[in-house]
Amino acid sequence: MLILSLALDTAARPRAARVRDGRGVILLWLVVTGAFGFFLAASGNVWVAAVVSVALVGLFMVASNAKRMLLGEPLVFSDLALLVGVVRHPRFYFTAISASQRWMLALGAAGAVIALALLFSWHWRPHLIGAGLALLAIGVLAGLLRGGSYDGIAATPELARDFERYGMVATLLLYWWRWRETPDPQPCIALSPPLVGRTPVPPEVIVIVQCESFCDPVEITDDPGNTLEGLAAARAAAWQWGTLDVSGFGAYTMRTEYGVLFGRTEQELGFRRYDPFLTAAGEASFALSARLGSAGYRSLFVHPHDLRFYSRDRLMPAVGFDALIGEEGFAPRSPDAGRYVDDRTLGASLAALIDQAAQPTLLYAVTMENHGPWDSATARDAAGRRDAYLRHLQSSDAMLSNLIAHLSRDGRPALLVFFGDHRPSIPGVTAPGGARHTPYVMMRFGENGETMRGSGAPVSLTPADLHQAILGCAVPQRDRAAVNPAAA
Repeated sequence: MLILSLALDTAARPRAARVRDGRGVILLWLVVTGAFGFFLAASGNVWVAAVVSVALVGLFMVASNAKRMLLGEPLVFSDLALLVGVVRHPRFYFTAISASQRWMLALGAAGAVIALALLFSWHWRPHLIGAGLALLAIGVLAGLLRGGSYDGIAATPELARDFERYGMVATLLLYWWRWRETPDPQPCIALSPPLVGRTPVPPEVIVIVQCESFCDPVEITDDPGNTLEGLAAARAAAWQWGTLDVSGFGAYTMRTEYGVLFGRTEQELGFRRYDPFLTAAGEASFALSARLGSAGYRSLFVHPHDLRFYSRDRLMPAVGFDALIGEEGFAPRSPDAGRYVDDRTLGASLAALIDQAAQPTLLYAVTMENHGPWDSATARDAAGRRDAYLRHLQSSDAMLSNLIAHLSRDGRPALLVFFGDHRPSIPGVTAPGGARHTPYVMMRFGENGETMRGSGAPVSLTPADLHQAILGCAVPQRDRAAVNPAAA
């Protein structure tokens, strides 16, 4: 069992060219022994416990390699938190695999349940031995991790390096351990209300649109004919524009969303970077909604989807949003309207909220239309998926143009920020390993709705940098040190 588990763990990519570090092997074997004890306590059958323990390592290896192929990153401990989402919304996740694979999973699960029922032992002794073995393995693991034996191992996040050196299971365990020991930061400094008469006038309305899977189609097709007219016009008239250097590819919306909302860098997050939403409630004072709330803004979060994803239904009120609008806030879609609320419809809802804003207001919207799968009605190959995706981008581009026109007509000082959260992972069209950046534009509107232009030169930002740029447009000069103490 231990030899097979090591062989499977070694098959997880990226693989080391040299011999695996023995300290990682020790952690792997303790975890497998603990799993063996647990399943022995549950089944009373030695062979069942051994086979299931090895199978779990194999399952993790297959999942990690598949994820790395699609997203360019192996399995991380925070991925296990997504299992709750799989249980709640199986259709959302299982559409990523083929129908034949879904049937194989269902038949395999049913066969495993039947086999476990038939092989269950009613003798008490193996159950008791298994429980004791599981407790012993957990105790040894806790002693090693708490005793300082592993303090210098995987002390900073270097996922590919640690996978190669210590292996998949050891890296999952060590990263989880480092994550749980990471303390919350000290609260952020509160901002002051905007100054009257300040030049340029601070925006009364701030609209931030996080566009799902949005990228410049010219960059992934090498075809200038796919230029988005609205994006090109926005860049030409922008206060600031450029590329957003996101850390994820094809997924992990919450990493970019966290960076823009909270403004903390990956270096500051440490092991929290892999799913910063898991600990974001402890960092609430850093959120745009909380900081702008202290400066007099009312904050609304708009997402035409189930707000339980990433626990946004609980997190967003906790970090200062005054109101949330989820999928129930949009009219039911017709059967031929697509799986998600389209971006034009979302843009029209944002325009209505802008009109209703009677005080300084922050609108943060997360779109859904560009989310996969990108099946085409006419072709299900790579070309069909590409064309379907490009059609969705046209809707996002129209939303951007409509919001710019609406804010120009509105006549109040305003700030519009539009960005892509990550590039799409479309087999045969895009692949991890290359460029990851997405576009962003910041549009400022004066007291009469006129567009306020910047230098015109593109500026590359991280999501955390974009957070600082947004605050820089919204707060008084006297609070610039609170916005970015390092710059001050």
